[in-house]
Amino acid sequence: MEASEAARTAEVLEGEARAPEKRVAPLELFFDLVFVFAITQVTVMMAENPTWEGLGRGMLVIAFLWWAWGAYAWLTNFINADEGVERLLMFAVMGAFLVAALAVPESFDENALLFGVAYAAARWLHIFIFAEANDDVNTATAIRVLARTAIPAPALLIIAGFVDDQTVRAVIWIVALAIDLAGPIVFGVSGFRVSPGHFAERFSLIVIIALGESIVAIGAGIEGELDAGIVVAAALGLTIACAQWWAYFDVVAVVAERRFRAAADDPDDPDKAVLIARDAYSYLHLPMIAGIILIALGIKKTVGDVDEPLKSAPAAALFGGLALYYLGHVSFRLRNLGSLNKQRLLAALVALALIPLATEVDALVALAAVAAISAGLVAYEALHFAEARRRMRSAAH
Repeated sequence: MEASEAARTAEVLEGEARAPEKRVAPLELFFDLVFVFAITQVTVMMAENPTWEGLGRGMLVIAFLWWAWGAYAWLTNFINADEGVERLLMFAVMGAFLVAALAVPESFDENALLFGVAYAAARWLHIFIFAEANDDVNTATAIRVLARTAIPAPALLIIAGFVDDQTVRAVIWIVALAIDLAGPIVFGVSGFRVSPGHFAERFSLIVIIALGESIVAIGAGIEGELDAGIVVAAALGLTIACAQWWAYFDVVAVVAERRFRAAADDPDDPDKAVLIARDAYSYLHLPMIAGIILIALGIKKTVGDVDEPLKSAPAAALFGGLALYYLGHVSFRLRNLGSLNKQRLLAALVALALIPLATEVDALVALAAVAAISAGLVAYEALHFAEARRRMRSAAH
């Protein structure tokens, strides 16, 4: 963040009063545990098929899972889903998500139909819970908007399960995903409302969950004796995860939530906060999550064989994942603040440029390069914007 703009933002933050807001409920955290397992399954899926095809399939699956999880983040932000019948329905959704997660590794093969049916059940229960809660909160408009894409898109996944041709199946998946993702843009988000504190907290927690997959990948990648190379790789993997955490939570999450709150209080634009929720969180957090998962795959492959070069797909996952994560940050700031984060854009470009190097040097060297980019960016921002950072964080507290 440029120093002058950061200073102005800090001044705004210092003058804001924090209003009491809805916070994340224990049921939501419990619900997210199934999503944790699903993320792990996606990494397993790509690790078992570390090819360009495997990466493409993994990204399709994570996009669908993300969209389904995001739908429930909106739901629990809108209604109280941890009481009465809604609580039992949320448990049923967890069951559907669990079955879908179990089917993930073979979701393009023998378990394609099972994944499609379980995923569709989770998506359609989402609409039903909205409808069931309509007596307490007027959700009729939101239901009409949701149904236009949340019914046909999962149905296409069921249809894909009956198709034997892998190429045709992939095309159907892509069409289904396009329908799902286009819904909030084409039909808007009329009828929805958001509680900014709860919404921002929910998405921040899911970033932590995704980062946890990088930690899990370190242990999951160890196959032989715990030697010095593996220990160094584990330390580098942890360094990358810590730098990713810092990049999001040190300032980005703080400023974003405050701007989100301010938008909700804007009397001249009642839909401003809802549009931020759609764009900055539902859409622009997807590349961040996908990037974290790709990095986890690269770490897992590195730990598994530290003294051999990475294959092209795992190399692209490691460096491309870092680039995707930072590009998500760049887009997030551009949407929220209207300005470009030049240093993170540069870090993303450097990461992309180093992909060919990762296929020529030992995997441990490639991992060290990713750690150097991640830690170097954090160090630069912490030192270069030290005063603005201090003011922002003190204003938040």
